[in-house]
Order: sequence, then C-alpha cells, then structure tokens
Amino acid sequence: MPAQLGSAEAALKLEDFLPYRLNVCANIVSNALSRIYAERYKIGVPEWRVLVTLGQFGMMTAKAIGIHSHMHKTKVSRAVAMLERRKLVARRANRDDLREAFLSLTPAGSDIYRDLAPSALEFARKLMETVEPADRAAFGRALNKLTERSAQIAADIAKGSNPG
Repeated sequence: MPAQLGSAEAALKLEDFLPYRLNVCANIVSNALSRIYAERYKIGVPEWRVLVTLGQFGMMTAKAIGIHSHMHKTKVSRAVAMLERRKLVARRANRDDLREAFLSLTPAGSDIYRDLAPSALEFARKLMETVEPADRAAFGRALNKLTERSAQIAADIAKGSNPG
C-alpha cells in the first residue's frame, strides 16, 4: 500500500533526493561565489559566466557562449548587453553571417577577468579542500558521469522516451 501524504514513510523525501541535493549545493556555491564578483564588479551570475567564458576562449558568438556555459540564449543576450553598456565586452559583426556577431573582452573586461580569476580559483580551492585528496579524482569522475547521464535523460525525455 502506498505511503500516505505527509507520513514518515513517504517514498520521496526531498532532503534525500539527489537532484534536490545537487541543486541546493550548486545554489549555495553559486551564491557564495557571486558575492566576490557582485560586490567588487557589480555583475551577476550570467555576466560572470559570459566574462569568464570570453576570458577563457578570447572570442566567441553568443550562441557558443550559451552552449559552453549552459545558459539560455535570452540570459546570454541580456548579460552581453549589460557588459557592452559597461564597455566590458565588444561586438564585431560576422561578415559570413550577419545574424551573429563575434564577442570579446575589451581591455577593461580583460582587466576584470585577470583580477577576478585568482579569487575565483582560490574559492574553488577552498571548496575542494572538503574532499579528501585521494577522493578528488573519483569526485571529478562522478560529477562528469552525473552531468553526462542527466543530459542523456533530458534528451530521452525530449524525444518522448522513458527516462529510466
């Protein structure tokens, strides 16, 4: 017989549900990290992702940034617009496809990236200290497998297949 709603025997307990736990962890980490760049540079998570992606790759289209950073095109577009207004990102037309543009950091954007990167890396180092050194490779592999499996399940659901 199925458990009653609200009973201690409920089949699904939010605090034990892996997707929920991953989301809580990601939100806490993101919020903590965002305090570094939000206070110092007055940018949010989407702007941070665009800035760091361009700092890493140099020049990309907004579509490529969205794919790399797992952000919806609307969020990327708004973030790019804000960074352009602040003269942190420059746009150059793509002569082969006028519907898209190549984006890159301006000198001011590059300065922020160079200033911000050490703080972000230190934040990640402190976070990773909680994982035993001998477990870090396995932890990385587990994250990769969870990410890959989540993408596959999402693709299966989009196709109308059973997610199991």
